Amino acid sequence: MNGVHDMGGMDGFGKVVPELNEPMFHEEWESRVLAMVRAMGAAGAFNIDTSRFYRETLPPQVYLSSSYYKKWFLGLEALLLDKGYISKDDVASGHSVAPAKSLKHGKFSMADVERIMVRGKFGRAAPAPAKFKAGDRVRAKNIHPATHTRLPRYVRGHVGVVERDHGCHVFPDTVANDAGEQPQWLYTVVFDGRELWGPDSDPTIKVSIDAFEPYLEAA
Repeated sequence: MNGVHDMGGMDGFGKVVPELNEPMFHEEWESRVLAMVRAMGAAGAFNIDTSRFYRETLPPQVYLSSSYYKKWFLGLEALLLDKGYISKDDVASGHSVAPAKSLKHGKFSMADVERIMVRGKFGRAAPAPAKFKAGDRVRAKNIHPATHTRLPRYVRGHVGVVERDHGCHVFPDTVANDAGEQPQWLYTVVFDGRELWGPDSDPTIKVSIDAFEPYLEAA
């Protein structure tokens, strides 16, 4: 979707300035938000792409004025409300006021934390042969889906070269909307900076993205 979150290549936001000796969490509540998101995902309330989609749908003024984990918190709240795991009365009171909707995988203990924190496996059997191979010139399609996508807006319509085939993986664009995994081939595609941003761009810049096959066409 074309939301404010898709900031790659946009002007007006200045340089990314890394925080020196940045701590893992700036405040204790941030660690609790991370724990809640990971636990609810592992319990079957949602998948990672659904979680991303809800953060992407935050209003622009909220997104731009919120810290990283505040975005996570607000996205989680909206998602759990939509899915029926919490109610507006629960949010207003700060605690559960009615029996909660049951989760697929029940409760967790401390012994489960390490397993929950390990990244999931998204590789899947290929439904068809790969359309592209390393060295192929491809164009990122000029698509504007209304829901979640992993194709950055700044590469759409531009030509790059396939660098690597990563095999077949769960397709974020469909799994985020409960439309099934629909596995797709995934490639690393390299774009020249001048192809993306014109002749004024640094000629030494190259940008690599991981792009699913439905995002690409032969150039």
